[in-house]
Amino acid sequence: MYLAAEKKAEIFKKHGKSEKDTGSTEGQIALFTYRINHLSSHLKNNRKDYNTERSLVKLVGKRRNLLDYLMKTDIAKYRILIKELGIRK
Repeated sequence: MYLAAEKKAEIFKKHGKSEKDTGSTEGQIALFTYRINHLSSHLKNNRKDYNTERSLVKLVGKRRNLLDYLMKTDIAKYRILIKELGIRK
């Protein structure tokens, strides 16, 4: 599997409140970004994998909703997270 438990804990430790706090908005956005990057690299090699393409579009939509929520609730955290993850609107 592409995402080991150690890698997931590392993502939540860096962007969330702790490695056990998997419900924080920042941690979920960081995890979605990691998964989106993984699926994008997969699709570069397998262009006709339409199921993966659909999953990628759904993940991008979920991340967009979480980013919109974070922007409404705490604009400072939003700006910091965008800069750290390299996401641009």
